[in-house]
Amino acid sequence: MRPWIKYLLVRLGIFAVALAALLVLQVNPFLAAVIAAVASLVISYIFFRGMRDAVATELATRNDKPEPIRNADTEAEDAALDKLE
Repeated sequence: MRPWIKYLLVRLGIFAVALAALLVLQVNPFLAAVIAAVASLVISYIFFRGMRDAVATELATRNDKPEPIRNADTEAEDAALDKLE
């Protein structure tokens, strides 16, 4: 499983559990959602550093150097420029 999917599912799970617990305690739904979001952020920041690092590494390697797009147009342009030299 890709690291970002795993991290996303963990964060959503923490949020859902916190939200459900707050709603059972009859906290205002808007306030419960805000508290659950903050709790999810804090818990994942403190306890899931390895997962965050894996996501960051995957994103960094994905964006390193995109390969240039080669198609018939670019091939023809390169050939024409080579003839001029």
